[in-house]
Amino acid sequence: MRKRKLIQILFITILIGSISLKAQSKVGISAAPFLGIGAGPKALALGSSQVATAADASVIYWNPGATAQLRNNSVVFSNMDWFLESQVTFVSAVMKINSANAIGVSIFNLDYGDEEVTTVMEQKGTGEYWSASDMVASLNYSRMLTDRFSIGGAVKYVQLQLWHEKATSVAVDVGILFQTQIEGLSLGMSISNYGMDMRYDGSDLFQTIDLDPDKYGNNETITAKMKTEYWALPLFFRTGIAYTKDIGSFNQLTLSTDALVPSDNVEQVNLGLEWEVANLVALRAGYKALGYEDSQEGLTFGGGLKYKMNNIGLSIDYSYQEFEYFSGVQSFGLGLIF
Repeated sequence: MRKRKLIQILFITILIGSISLKAQSKVGISAAPFLGIGAGPKALALGSSQVATAADASVIYWNPGATAQLRNNSVVFSNMDWFLESQVTFVSAVMKINSANAIGVSIFNLDYGDEEVTTVMEQKGTGEYWSASDMVASLNYSRMLTDRFSIGGAVKYVQLQLWHEKATSVAVDVGILFQTQIEGLSLGMSISNYGMDMRYDGSDLFQTIDLDPDKYGNNETITAKMKTEYWALPLFFRTGIAYTKDIGSFNQLTLSTDALVPSDNVEQVNLGLEWEVANLVALRAGYKALGYEDSQEGLTFGGGLKYKMNNIGLSIDYSYQEFEYFSGVQSFGLGLIF
């Protein structure tokens, strides 16, 4: 009885959090927008509707409260060609301490590549290269409170690097996953990126200035530091539902849907459908950002192959995401279960 009351309180608390996020919703006013890209080809192929499903270690990104419901240890590595020749690399691992507890780690990195430095006098390049990257690393813990309900969180370190300038922050994610008494039906909720504001700092912000260029005799080389503003991280509230149904002895269908409420954009709904055959082959399709009229995203699809030898399972996954004004984005992933 006490556990049931605790579950009700947690659901109400997260729902109140979602209302708060909606009240603060403003478009395009946050730092670190890369935090909303999405992780793992399996989830991306399903239209990013993953908060109510514990499929593999990539669930750390979507719902840190779901990792305790993984049946085995899991490792996921994925790579994605992002816009303008940038690259997204994602690595996550979850270890089951016992049947009720799990810990996990993940690293998400967006590398914008290198470009040669040019100046007014050296327009063909100085021989020096500048680079930029965004990164977030997280440490996760999740626990089963009952045989159907799990809760967990993740502590995250966020870093933005722009040549000599850097911005950092610390944030937390929290989430829950509940397997209902209706067989195959699960409910999930999560809040991501609740943390400190961040701003850029670095050596390039120091500049020499002449306070009065029309006056002679004053100090013309005063060193000043340019001021940069603090920006908030994008808060994401996700709530979702997933339903899995066995079709005969070899086929399994999973339908999932997520409602996303971001603090820096408009509310939207994501849909996904997976058809798995004999636990060997999976076909996936989805649709992103329903309800968002100006969205550039839409259809997603992909698939996966599984191979099991003794107690070790290997999976290969692929996803494709459609963008209206850009070429499609492809993602490849490799998973290990043991």
